[in-house]
Amino acid sequence: MRRASLVFALAATLVAPDLARSQATALTADQKEARDILREIVNINSTSGTLGVKKAAEAMRNRLLKPGYPAADVLLLGPKPELTAVVARLRGRNTGKKPILLMAHLDAVAANPKDWPFDPFTFQEKDGWYYGRGSDDDKSGVANIVANFVRWKREKWVPDRDIVAVLSADEETEGKSIAWLLEKHRDKIDAEYALNADGGGGALDKGKPLANTVQASEKTYVDFRVEVTNRGGHSSVPRADNAIYELAEALVAFGKYTFPVRLNEVSRAFFAQGAATQSAEVAALMRAAAKDDADAQAKLSAMNPYWNSVMRTTCVATMLDGGHADNALPQRAGALINCRMAPDDPTDSVMAVIQRVVGPKAKVTLAWKVVSSPVSPLRADVMGVFTKLTNERFPGATVIPEMSTGATDGLFTRNAGIPTYGVSAVFAEQGEPSRAHGQEERVGVKAFHEAVEFWYEMVKQLGTASLTP
Repeated sequence: MRRASLVFALAATLVAPDLARSQATALTADQKEARDILREIVNINSTSGTLGVKKAAEAMRNRLLKPGYPAADVLLLGPKPELTAVVARLRGRNTGKKPILLMAHLDAVAANPKDWPFDPFTFQEKDGWYYGRGSDDDKSGVANIVANFVRWKREKWVPDRDIVAVLSADEETEGKSIAWLLEKHRDKIDAEYALNADGGGGALDKGKPLANTVQASEKTYVDFRVEVTNRGGHSSVPRADNAIYELAEALVAFGKYTFPVRLNEVSRAFFAQGAATQSAEVAALMRAAAKDDADAQAKLSAMNPYWNSVMRTTCVATMLDGGHADNALPQRAGALINCRMAPDDPTDSVMAVIQRVVGPKAKVTLAWKVVSSPVSPLRADVMGVFTKLTNERFPGATVIPEMSTGATDGLFTRNAGIPTYGVSAVFAEQGEPSRAHGQEERVGVKAFHEAVEFWYEMVKQLGTASLTP
């Protein structure tokens, strides 16, 4: 799974602030503790699929037990050791309200030490940045939730409902951890809605807050196999029905195809509200696109690949294979087409389109177990508190609902009927290359601590809110 960032204008919005906004300042005791939690988990090599994930889970459980959480309220759960997740519960008053679920993931993508100037699983602080594999995606989210759980317990805060945290084990791969929890322990993580630290995020324009996004929808990930076969033969006697050539023709034809625009509540709001962050010309196009102006939609699609992806299902060939011997005509040639479907676009419909475009000589089959993810409604209580805090803490930032083109564990919680909102609140200077999953991954010191404080207030206000959706 991947976290996709919002794009404002022509540059990617990233999950790291600019250097000027990240200059080190004196930390409070709570901030030092949050930093220490981040340091501890970054220093654990919790690469997806390894026992390091269990080690990280145990470390975070120990952090939660120290301020007084009962052992029965901080559980290690998983189908096998390398899929060990943490499920913690801050008990509230018995008001009949369902819990709020807080989400982040313990696992990180692999890092080759040869590609880094220092050990990728050794936390470093330098020039206003916290460095290390997972520091951005998503150990900063884990540290955020754990630090606030510890703080709420010490302050003896009793919310109007339970607050549940789930730190999953394999978000970066197949999402088996959250899927297993939903299937086997739904009662332990069931909630009225979820707040996901692994989605959304803020944008800066030369240090000034520009936008703060709420990820309320994700596109559906699916792979299709396109294959051409024939009887083959000796390469010294070529024929016109060459599997490789026929596959190439099919892929060229498909590469020219564009799926139709398919907006939903969240993607419409993305363009309508995101217009406030743009120049007058682009803003007019975005507002028109949100109202189904086909010409405006076409112009925005050509202007920015991300905007194009937000508007429609997208599919692209990502892998090729074919032939079996140097001196034989190919009996088989195939390609993998990776699609990110609009949430309400049926899989069989997309497959039928691919088959029609590639033609009868190629056979299209499904190569991935599809997990659809419905759009989460833009709840008045969540959006109200999020907007209020954004205005207070990041004045000038426009709140924008977002449909992520990538996928997170929210794919599974939404599919299970738990509306999920990606609200990382980690601000980014647009235009700088993201280092998540890459070399010298980092998160800004100031950005990290601002996000922790944002979550502290957001959850406290939602945990005592009287608004109804």
